[in-house]
Amino acid sequence: MSIRYLHTMVRVKDLETSKAFYEKLGLRETRRIDNEKGRFTLVFMAPPGQEETPVELTYNWDGDEGLPSDSRHFGHLAYEVDDIYALCRSLMESGVTINRPPRDGHMAFVRSPDNISIELLQKGEPKPPEEPWASMPNTGHW
Repeated sequence: MSIRYLHTMVRVKDLETSKAFYEKLGLRETRRIDNEKGRFTLVFMAPPGQEETPVELTYNWDGDEGLPSDSRHFGHLAYEVDDIYALCRSLMESGVTINRPPRDGHMAFVRSPDNISIELLQKGEPKPPEEPWASMPNTGHW
């Protein structure tokens, strides 16, 4: 028996806002399915060159009153990044809260507009501690 990872699905309240957030992380839309009968849209997003491991954004056309709730029971999505400080700086400059700053030069957490926890991990060895990250406190929960 074999098994192959296909994707992770998260429900989103505002498709365009959520899509813009994942684009800030560097993901791009790879596929879209609009299902008129089911009244939903699926948007698959992945880092360039990694289309085989997308996140599926599921948008229900008639809304989803349960969103955004605290989706911590979901766990988190995790992405390896080339420069955790540069990405966190870019995210912060574009209005994204860094919930758990990369104080250790290795790991940070942010949340999507739909309250999905996103873990960012430095590729390879951790970067040396650097300000403003080294002394930045956590914001909210992650």
